[in-house]
Amino acid sequence: MAKVTFKGNPVTLIGNEVKVGDVAPNFTVLANDLSPVTLDDTKGFVRLISVVPSIDTGVCDAQTRRFNEEAGSIEGVKVLTISVDLPFAQKRWCAANGLENVVTLSDHRDVSFGQAYGVLMQELRLLARAVFVVDRNDRVTYVEYVSEATNHPNYEAAIEAAKQAAQQ
Repeated sequence: MAKVTFKGNPVTLIGNEVKVGDVAPNFTVLANDLSPVTLDDTKGFVRLISVVPSIDTGVCDAQTRRFNEEAGSIEGVKVLTISVDLPFAQKRWCAANGLENVVTLSDHRDVSFGQAYGVLMQELRLLARAVFVVDRNDRVTYVEYVSEATNHPNYEAAIEAAKQAAQQ
């Protein structure tokens, strides 16, 4: 299992660690209108899944904006940002920030995504910062579990992985 800290303190990740080459686990999260969303809903696209502890924090805000700007402009790529924030808060945040290329999804109801991808921090009931790229055939082509949840992910590597997956 990936080793992750939050503000320097080790946390226990619940669920299964996902690795490159795995078939991407399915999940059910909520859209901003409270409708259920699964991985299958974006079938046929490359998915860059950006996982953040809370959309309302500085690093999470920056991560969501960066992927909105860069990955959102790659043909055939859907950018999904997943957190346990309430759908209402995600909707308000997106409206206030004018982001149009990223879809925010809430895992607050049953942490289905967090458990399926091994990013649920048991002690905090938040998701650890991570990035996954899933190709059109539902294969995981890129994984980053950020070792310190308050740090930024490797944006360049994730964006490059999404570009490569989109070209195949």
